[in-house]
This record gives sequence, C-alpha cells and structure tokens, in this order.
Amino acid sequence: MSVHELRRKGGDSSEKITINLGVVDLGQIDLLVQEGFYSNRTDLIRTAIRNQLATHAEVVKDTVSRKAFVLGLEHYSRADLEALQSAGETLQIQVLGMASIADDVTPELALATIESVVVLGALHASKAVKAALADRIH
Repeated sequence: MSVHELRRKGGDSSEKITINLGVVDLGQIDLLVQEGFYSNRTDLIRTAIRNQLATHAEVVKDTVSRKAFVLGLEHYSRADLEALQSAGETLQIQVLGMASIADDVTPELALATIESVVVLGALHASKAVKAALADRIH
C-alpha cells in the first residue's frame, strides 16, 4: 500500500460534479468571465472552492489527523490484500482524496479483507467489488 500526493491537474485525478446555481449568481459569474477576471465559469468555481478550502485548511488538517484519514491517494493491490488475508488481518480504509482497489481484486478477496470503507473524495474499484462492499461503504 502506498500514499501519493494528489496533484491538481485535469484528467485522471479529477472528478466531475454537478451544481445548481440561481440565475442571478450565474449571471454574475458570466459577467466576471466576460470582463476577463476568469477564463470561464469552471475557472471561477475552482478558484472559489480553493479559496474556501484554504480558509478552512486548519480544520481539515485537524480533522484528518483526529479521524486518522490518509490524505491523498491510497491504492490497494491484490498482493496487498492477499498479504492481509494470509496474516488473518482486515483493513479499515479511511481516505480523504482517492482510494483505489486494483481491478484484479475479486469481490471475495475484498469481503475477506476490507472491514469498512470511508472515502471523502473518490473510490475507484470494479463494479463487482463496490457491490460486494456496499454495506461496508460509509
């Protein structure tokens, strides 16, 4: 198992979300884009989110520490889970960022080795593994 810092870049390390905005807020965003303050709506929204995260960075840091979250990217390979199974141990996944379970992990192996899953961010795993762990994902 390894931890990697998540880098802010497009593509594979981002998730798409949908938000609803009032027409007045949307109009104000469009005005700021039109006036050249931001390149597009997404640029403004990302900037606003990053500013809020920076404002609350200390709370995030304290909570991650208190709740024993792994911060960043945590990947669980088939070999990692087989080693746990051989040792008779189970895993409590707690990640703020992205947790990924290798595609070659079977639902049976996941059930035998993963006790619980708490991911604030994104969980990448096969549909079969997610279905098997459904009652353990919080």
